[in-house]
Amino acid sequence: MRATPRSTPLQSGDLGPIGEALESTNLFGSSLAASAEGAIRFVLAFVAIWFVGRFVILPLVERAFDRRGLDEHAQNPLLMLTKFGVAFFAVAVAFGFAGFGNFLVSMAGIAAAGALAIGFAMQDVISNFVAGVFIYTDKPFRIGDWIEWDNGDYAGVVEDISLRVTRVRTFDNELLTVPNSALTDGVLKNPVDADKLRLKFVFGIGYDDDIERATEIIVDEAERHPDIMDDPAPSVRLTELGNSDVGLQSRFWIANPSRADFVRTRGEYVTAVKGRFDDEGIDIPYPVRTLEGGLNLESGDGQSVVQPAE
Repeated sequence: MRATPRSTPLQSGDLGPIGEALESTNLFGSSLAASAEGAIRFVLAFVAIWFVGRFVILPLVERAFDRRGLDEHAQNPLLMLTKFGVAFFAVAVAFGFAGFGNFLVSMAGIAAAGALAIGFAMQDVISNFVAGVFIYTDKPFRIGDWIEWDNGDYAGVVEDISLRVTRVRTFDNELLTVPNSALTDGVLKNPVDADKLRLKFVFGIGYDDDIERATEIIVDEAERHPDIMDDPAPSVRLTELGNSDVGLQSRFWIANPSRADFVRTRGEYVTAVKGRFDDEGIDIPYPVRTLEGGLNLESGDGQSVVQPAE
């Protein structure tokens, strides 16, 4: 039974034009010229394929994504995978063109030996990569969305989404670089995912004030504001009876929400309601605390003197 011949690096008898030219300079021996020729052929093949991929394949892929209308956050990881594929293909072809044998077979041994070590060393990286894939497929947010996470401790506008991290610009103009797993392992709030957003605000009025009149004012000011929607209509519910006030919760909707719209609209609306309350004598009371007990005093002879609290 004949053994299957294996591909081996270039030998002195297998020199091509490059190797023969190097050997003719008398600066390289046969074996050294063969090795140098293999390296040069590898570099030439890799550079040629990489340039074709970079300036032909990638622009074609980008145009295909644009025609499909993919969002920017979806294009970025796909383009990164395309670049990786081009580089991998370039290395594989250059490996064979240089006479080094089958690239995939050669890589199998290296991959098997390093897989375990790389797996342990890159647990966090792999976790963030998988989370980035989930963000791409599930689309919980997009570039330009206002998001909140960690129970509202962090919030901002998404500037960039990659396979490992997401970059968020806070409302104080600070840039947060957030591992993707931090955005997929917990609860994430995206207030601007839909085309409208409901806002709520509790107005506290005194127990002696007219609840029906206060309700009319709250609804009327919501209907007057140009950025508050008429449909769904604003509403008011009595939600709490506090120690010093009655809580009337106003519920109203805004269209095409953003962080700026949310803060501005709510501020203008609350200011208008407060002005109407002042004009019509409806009080927003301060919390009242009642102290009970007694005051224990001692006279000069050590006798206790108790003064009741009024």
